[in-house]
Amino acid sequence: MIRVVLVDDQHLIREGLRALLERAPDITVVGDAATGEAGVAEVARLRPDVVLMDIRMPGGDGLSATRRIVADPALRQVQVVVLTTFDTDENILDAVRAGAAGFLLKDTAPEQMREAVRVVAGGEALLSPGVTRRVMRAAAASSRSLDVHRLAGLTERELEVLAEVGAGCSNAEIAERLFISPATARTHVGRLLSRLDARDRSQLVVLAYETGLITPGRSRDGGE
Repeated sequence: MIRVVLVDDQHLIREGLRALLERAPDITVVGDAATGEAGVAEVARLRPDVVLMDIRMPGGDGLSATRRIVADPALRQVQVVVLTTFDTDENILDAVRAGAAGFLLKDTAPEQMREAVRVVAGGEALLSPGVTRRVMRAAAASSRSLDVHRLAGLTERELEVLAEVGAGCSNAEIAERLFISPATARTHVGRLLSRLDARDRSQLVVLAYETGLITPGRSRDGGE
C-alpha cells in the first residue's frame, strides 16, 4: 500500500485528491495539512511514501517545505511531488532544485495522477516530456559555471548515461541506445546519483542542462 500525505491550503482540493487517489486499491491517504509548516510536521510524524505538495500556501510555501523534508535524513525515503496550477519554467525548475521527485498540474487526469503516485513511490522521477522540455530550457538559461566542475571525475560512459537521463530516457531506453543491459544502465544511474550528490533523476536532468552537457532541443531520438 502506498501511503500519501496531502499538503494544500484548500480543503476542497485536499478532499478531492483524497477521493481521487483512494479509488485505487494500492493507495491510501494517511494525512493532510493546510500549510507548509504543518505539512512538514505531518510528514515527519507519518513518514509517508509520497507527498503531494502545493506550491503557494500560507504558513510556509511548498518549495520551502519540500527543501526541509528533503534535507531531513530521517525522511530520505519520502518522495515529494509538487502539485500546482502554476506551470511556469521558474516554478518547475525551483521545484526540482528543491528536491521534488516530480511536478504535476492540478488539472492532471485522475488516472494519470494515481499513476504518478505509483511511479514516484517506486523510486522513479516524474517528469513528463513536456515538463522535461521546460526544465531543460530553464536550466540551460540559468546555467551555473561552477556546476561544470561536478562532471570532472565522471567516466566517458557515465557522461553518456547522464546525457541520456537528461534527454528523458528511462533505464530501458538507455540500455537500448548504449547497447548495455538494463541492469548495467540502472547501476550507472545509481552511481551518478551518488557521485553527483543528486537525490533523484530529476536533479540529474537539471545538472545535465546546467553544465551544458546537453542543450535544449535534444530529443530522445538524438535529433533537434
